[in-house]
Amino acid sequence: MDFHALFSDFGTETTTGLATGAVFALFALGYTLVYGVLRLINFAHSEVFMLGTFAAIGIWGVLGYTENSAAPGVGMLIVLLVVALVAAMLASGTTAVLLELVAYRPLRRRNAPPLAFLITAIGMSTILQEAVGVGVGRYSTHRNPVGAPVLIKPAVVLSFGNTKIYSYQVLLVVTALVMMYALDRFINTTRLGRGVRAVAQNPDAAALMGVNKNRVISLVFLLGGLMAGIAAVMYVIKIGNTSYNAGFQLGIEAFTAAVLGGIGNLRGALLGGFLLGVVENYGAALFGTQYHDVVAFVILVLILMFRPTGLLGESLGRTRA
Repeated sequence: MDFHALFSDFGTETTTGLATGAVFALFALGYTLVYGVLRLINFAHSEVFMLGTFAAIGIWGVLGYTENSAAPGVGMLIVLLVVALVAAMLASGTTAVLLELVAYRPLRRRNAPPLAFLITAIGMSTILQEAVGVGVGRYSTHRNPVGAPVLIKPAVVLSFGNTKIYSYQVLLVVTALVMMYALDRFINTTRLGRGVRAVAQNPDAAALMGVNKNRVISLVFLLGGLMAGIAAVMYVIKIGNTSYNAGFQLGIEAFTAAVLGGIGNLRGALLGGFLLGVVENYGAALFGTQYHDVVAFVILVLILMFRPTGLLGESLGRTRA
């Protein structure tokens, strides 16, 4: 274990981890929303995210910005970010809602066992991943991964000692915090949010009180898809490319973040995302970058062994303002 490498660059490892954790947190919200209401692990959520990354890069290409384009000015940068967010949220949100309508709702009507939902989720994940893989030329190395334009130059906005905080890192962290706050307020203070919490707590009682369960479930998938679309744009800005299997490893890490914070708890997803991003970076510094992805699996196993409810461990139906 290389403790010198960790402590000599501790600040940089922390800030980089927080930026990565912001993507995990936004991604994890989709898992925790669906699980909080349906007790379903939607493994196809990783492909909902992946389609958002392609939508963002695609709309930039339509506007004339490719991986070889120069970085835009501030005004154009804002336009490109807004347009990409709209495109990615539409793509991911629509995919998530259609996924619920086509794959999961028929199973609910037939009172299918939980195993059927799990197998269907894995099947839909594979179908979407392979369909996009064929579309972008998965066997053509020069087309995979698909590059994105560099919209934000890595400018230093704050520096102290050996630690430098970059503009894109601030964007990622602030976006995650703002969207988490907005979603939390929506769930806890609006009429639709009360419907979501009612169905999460007791779907039968909620139906007797006039809550439309199917609409609430569609809303939950839509909200999760919208968060995945935002995460997709942040991911592309940070990584600079995407591929047909971009959501696979990241999906595992986001799921780990959701479990770490307490799956079914919105604030837990945020906490788990940031913690996992930081701990993964610390692990890579200690044991080497080749073990970076191993850390997520180790954390997942330890959580399930010693605290399966996660750090906050409160279901969506009991979330309070």
